[in-house]
Amino acid sequence: MRRIVIISAILLIIGFNTFAQEEMTSSSGVINFEASVPLFEEVAATNKTVSCVLNTKNGAFTSVVQMKEFRFKLSLMEEHFNKKYLETNHYPQATFKGIIEGFNLNIIEDSPKEFKLKGELKIHGKTKKINTTITLKKVANKLEMVSDFKVNIKDFNIKIPEMLSVKVAETVNIKTGFSIQ
Repeated sequence: MRRIVIISAILLIIGFNTFAQEEMTSSSGVINFEASVPLFEEVAATNKTVSCVLNTKNGAFTSVVQMKEFRFKLSLMEEHFNKKYLETNHYPQATFKGIIEGFNLNIIEDSPKEFKLKGELKIHGKTKKINTTITLKKVANKLEMVSDFKVNIKDFNIKIPEMLSVKVAETVNIKTGFSIQ
């Protein structure tokens, strides 16, 4: 009888540790960016292999994107993005490290709830503080996270040749989406 109680207690502790998970992750997040200018060719790309980690105890959030995984409609744009502008051989990753203020997994339901997201975005070897909102909601056994913010390419020392500068916006709109568990 004593063995059964001890085994039951061990299984209960293991069970609580499994359900009291401190980190939720994804390796299939999506980032879209757009730097289009009216009347010119669309400058937009999507990356569907973005990874992230969310600490459910304190709201710490980290995301990493492989820059060469952005896909454009035109292969020439993709080539210029990687070789000339973002120099992805020298700067292969972009990272975001921050915190979701007031994060509490217990108050997130199936209807979207907004939180403030503050942190640092590092692109092209340069780091910039980002303050934006992030929308969270539960979908099945996952947490869906969506954000939308703008960055200025000059803040990250990204140089667009003068001849092309009229075709590429200085302010880039970035949209992120993660489904984590």
